[in-house]
Amino acid sequence: MKKSVIFPLAAALSLLASQAIHADNNIAMQSGCLGCHNATTKLVGPSFKDIAGKYADQEGIVDELAATVKSGSQGGKWGEVPMPPSPASLENIKTVISWMLTHK
Repeated sequence: MKKSVIFPLAAALSLLASQAIHADNNIAMQSGCLGCHNATTKLVGPSFKDIAGKYADQEGIVDELAATVKSGSQGGKWGEVPMPPSPASLENIKTVISWMLTHK
């Protein structure tokens, strides 16, 4: 009996996780993040993997990075190329950053 309950539950959780990843990727695309960033390769800006490697597991980093993304930067953290301010909502920015930090 337990196997008949566990398998559908595991399948449902896997589907939900897949939908969340797809939704967060869509938010990143709609917010303009993917114009300069890629999951694994440096484009204009650093890859999500590189950002996650630098900032993952730091207390309060989502809020700190979200403030930088919202206001933009003049360069320095990742080179000389400035990052323009994001017009995306702070909620969407935080969603994308949280998702991005899983790319270790």
